[in-house]
Amino acid sequence: MRTSTKTWLTLAVLALSSCKSTEGKKDDAAAAKNQPAKDDKATTAAAELPPPPGVDVSILDTATDPCQDFYRHACGGWLDKTEIPADRAAWARGFMEIHQKNELVLKEILDGMAAGTVPEGTPHGKELSDFYASCMDEKDLAGGQAVVAEQLKTIEKVKDAKTLLPVLAGMHGMGVYPFFKFASTIDMKDSTKVIAEVDQAGLGLPDRDYYLKDDEKMVAIRKDYVEHVEKMLTLSGQKPDDAKKNAAAVVALEKQLAEASLSRVDRRDPNKLYHLTEVAALKKTAGNLDWAAYFKALGLDVKTLNITHVPFLEKVNTILKATKPAEMKAYLSWHFVHAAAPYLPQTFVDEDFRFKSKALTGAKEDLPRWKKCVAFTDAFLGEALAVPFVNKTFGEDGKTITREMVANLEKAFETNLAGLTWMDQPTKDKALGKLKTIINKVGYPDAWRKYDGLKIERGSFAGNAGRAAAFEVKRDLAKIGKPVDRNEWYMTPPTVNAYYNPQWNEIVFPAGILQPPFFNKDATLAVNYGAMGMVVGHEVTHGFDDEGRKFDAQGNLTDWWTAESAKAFEERTACVKNQYDGYVAIDDIKINGALTLGENTADLGGLKLSHLAMMTAMAGAADAAKYKYTPSQQFFYGYAQSWCSKYRDEHARMRAQTDPHSPPRWRVNGPLSNLAAFKDAFQCKDDAPMVRPAANRCEVW
Repeated sequence: MRTSTKTWLTLAVLALSSCKSTEGKKDDAAAAKNQPAKDDKATTAAAELPPPPGVDVSILDTATDPCQDFYRHACGGWLDKTEIPADRAAWARGFMEIHQKNELVLKEILDGMAAGTVPEGTPHGKELSDFYASCMDEKDLAGGQAVVAEQLKTIEKVKDAKTLLPVLAGMHGMGVYPFFKFASTIDMKDSTKVIAEVDQAGLGLPDRDYYLKDDEKMVAIRKDYVEHVEKMLTLSGQKPDDAKKNAAAVVALEKQLAEASLSRVDRRDPNKLYHLTEVAALKKTAGNLDWAAYFKALGLDVKTLNITHVPFLEKVNTILKATKPAEMKAYLSWHFVHAAAPYLPQTFVDEDFRFKSKALTGAKEDLPRWKKCVAFTDAFLGEALAVPFVNKTFGEDGKTITREMVANLEKAFETNLAGLTWMDQPTKDKALGKLKTIINKVGYPDAWRKYDGLKIERGSFAGNAGRAAAFEVKRDLAKIGKPVDRNEWYMTPPTVNAYYNPQWNEIVFPAGILQPPFFNKDATLAVNYGAMGMVVGHEVTHGFDDEGRKFDAQGNLTDWWTAESAKAFEERTACVKNQYDGYVAIDDIKINGALTLGENTADLGGLKLSHLAMMTAMAGAADAAKYKYTPSQQFFYGYAQSWCSKYRDEHARMRAQTDPHSPPRWRVNGPLSNLAAFKDAFQCKDDAPMVRPAANRCEVW
């Protein structure tokens, strides 16, 4: 997962792309074959052995040959019988089922707190209790209307760029970002420094292409979006005619911002996002905003900052001068209402859900209140809530085994690195140095974040959420100009995810993901390496994908490659891009091979390295022949079955446009079709669909 101001990469839970929900239907050609899974160690007697713990044989589609479509073979039973819950846009055997379990644990903890029982040792217990209780008190949500009304009165004072400034600074200070986003970031070329950054923002739709593409579905979404803005402005108190006129002005202004925004593919190149600038030079780039007054309003003394995309800020400068006050106020009002919608009365919530469901998610029902309140509490007070969660769920066995996997995966990377023929020795030496300095964090932070000074009451939930958001923005901005705190985590421990942060050269595995099917203490070693080991290998490989390779061992953006090795790398990643460009995500939309290149490279490298580490770890293991499947087969089943997923069509289309991850079917079949270990494990013929021709086979790491 990338964010606009932090350059870290993840395996991504919510960012999973997908094929359409009808993906589970059998492919007739594949179903026509029924070949037993076997490799060179498999025998007829193996069929009589028990299945290995961790492989769910009940969800296999044995009518589909693994060499035809391994995703279907491994997940077909699950795909056929699983229905996406009505309140979800997607469902996944790995991420979402674990998320559901974690969600229930957090609910039990928070319900007890709200009733007066705070687990021993829980920091900020009163704040957690009052925040959750205020969220669950739906009768008091009307208080949010007063919060909106107060802010809209402030917005009404805007008459020009000068009077805009205190309003804009105030909204940014609450985490609402019209026009641009202002936050702290690590200096890409000096990872010891925290600097300020201005980044593109200010859109109400998920991506700039929603404003720029003219295909039938995008045109329909824009039409509904204008109507949605109009309805929300009407609910906020504007007269219907004014709301209609203002909605059109809002979307027109956002289109101007979209036209000046970098594409998601361009934003994958960190060199395109680094433009260190003296504050004094901002007058030339965006002189219609008094930057000194803006920083003063935020309580900051900023001398230099990074501008991710200078033409975007220049466009903002033009808009500030040319936009009429009424249109400016409409745009600001919309973005505040849009951001505040989850904390407002039910009429706002219903309209917000209606639009998102129709255009973006396809969910049939909104989430029940308790699920939202658990998510809000985790978002705003996550490291306080994590303490009882970790105490209740996280075993040291998961931490120990994950650390062992990390060590073994790094050894596998080192072994593989030594044998690469396309990379010269000087670059190998630098790569090895970077590998040796990777920091790994498992489970939870060594020191918990504090929330001292955050005012939480049992009254208005909108007020609590607003203060919590402002508290987090203030914490973030306070880092500017101070030493980097490398103990910080960018995900809460209950999160079902993992990430690599190139600017700290670290890999992070929250406690939330260290559960079945990713990590199962009862599963075989081979299954765990296929599931969790691949996650580890994926994150290690991110340090050397097309983005990660541009940062050195200390996390600085610098070119440490020789020209010859860089050229060879780019030729190999071009193969990966071309492979995924050919896959269909849904309907008429193909995967964007450039957007998904980093994740696809990490999948391919992660699987290869994890399989190598597994084979090394299992060398001489006495129980290698105890089960129905060979260790290699167990490994690939463990991997594929952790990715069984279904998405609603609306959500799949959005993910295909915006997600740097490929759909789950291709996250399985895509990399496996390149791996000789998979071909050997299931004795696939050279012309099988799961085996790419030698001339087209892709291998980077």
